[in-house]
Amino acid sequence: MKLENINIEEVISKLKKQMAEDPEVSQALKNSIELLLVLVSLLMNHLGLNSTNSSKPPSSDPNRKKKKKRSGNKKPGGQKGHNGSTLKQVKDPDVVKELAIDKRSLPKGDYKEAGYDRRQVVDIEISRVVTEYRAQILEDANGNQFVASFPKGVNRPIQYGHNVKVQSVYMSQYQLIPYNRVEENFRDQVGIPISSGTIYNFNEEAYEKLKIFEEILKRRLYGSYLCHADETGINIGGKRNWLHCLSNGNWTYYLPHKKRGFDGMEAMGVLPDFKGVLCHDHWKPYFKVDCTHALCNAHHLRELERAWEQDKQKWAKQIRTLLLKINGAVDDAGGRLETVVSLKFRQKYRKILKKAEKECPPPDENLKKKKRGRLKRSKARNLLERLMNYENEVLLFMDDKKVPFSNNQGENDIRMTKVHQKISGCFRSMKGAEIFCRVRSYISTCKKNNVRATEALRLLFEGKLPEFLNE
Repeated sequence: MKLENINIEEVISKLKKQMAEDPEVSQALKNSIELLLVLVSLLMNHLGLNSTNSSKPPSSDPNRKKKKKRSGNKKPGGQKGHNGSTLKQVKDPDVVKELAIDKRSLPKGDYKEAGYDRRQVVDIEISRVVTEYRAQILEDANGNQFVASFPKGVNRPIQYGHNVKVQSVYMSQYQLIPYNRVEENFRDQVGIPISSGTIYNFNEEAYEKLKIFEEILKRRLYGSYLCHADETGINIGGKRNWLHCLSNGNWTYYLPHKKRGFDGMEAMGVLPDFKGVLCHDHWKPYFKVDCTHALCNAHHLRELERAWEQDKQKWAKQIRTLLLKINGAVDDAGGRLETVVSLKFRQKYRKILKKAEKECPPPDENLKKKKRGRLKRSKARNLLERLMNYENEVLLFMDDKKVPFSNNQGENDIRMTKVHQKISGCFRSMKGAEIFCRVRSYISTCKKNNVRATEALRLLFEGKLPEFLNE
């Protein structure tokens, strides 16, 4: 016998009926059994959750099976027009080594130069480079000395150069390599002694230099037509905090905060007066922002799957199928449906939800017994009411070409912060979290605008910003 073959709701319903009909069962026993049944129901519902019907990641699925890709007409490998990464010979190699023929191995006769055949080997050299600046000193007849000026930034008898700082910040903040392994890399690869404290100082220097970037970032996001919002829990010094993310296809902004709700959003300095379209997962505080809202349908699909699998709600399966069909139609139409087509889909949407009212009715208000507030709803009923009350926010992607079906952009942008938590476990301090967030905001934004992470950091330590930030 397998758990998935047992209809728990049906078994519990039968047991409750038997208890109600048996006069010999005491009230105390009935109450105890009721409590146990509630616990069994909760546990079974939890066991039935996976990545397809909840927010759990796919990696947590037991015996996870990867979905097979649809077989198409395309041949395996890179497609025509694809920019491959195959090595190509360069016109100006760094080192040229001439190879002469051993004439003793040739047959006797006269020979003349006929060109050469060439092959190239691409390799790297990782080495320490020490540049010494010798400032000329001149002395006049009176013994006064005059010293030539050192380049800007060369302030000490010995110091680290920009490239060391770039590589350090790149490895610790972008590649998420722990400080002790960054130390080991510098020591083993190039023989440069570097401490965790120095690595932290480099990160802090980058953080300070990025103040102007953060101001530009806020202005650009504030003026954007569309923004994606999401938040995730982070561990700072052993305490629960929150990392807020506001982003779109061109910009990424992270900020750590002690609170998850509107206080954290307000601290970002963008959302309170934002007037564009905000895409999110229906976290209630987002609705305090006076703007147009778009809800993430990827979340709806998972919740609908749960309502069908665990609560046997037929309407949930029908709405899920409809949403997927609408999404396919939007893709085929180039991102936006014609008004007539959109209206037909809305009518189907409303028709299914109207029938769902009978299948999943609200709780009986007569059972309220003078209690304040509304009666508790089931998960399926809460989902149904959300889909009814927020129809425009759910279906906005049909009518606005710039609005996506889901909040995947926001979820993708926040994903690497979860990887950091898995690697490091936590941030030691709020300042460390702030440094990480600002540097990651900069690197993520630069990558979205076709600027490599190392190039972005090199410009930063040289006191410059990429051109797209100056436009």
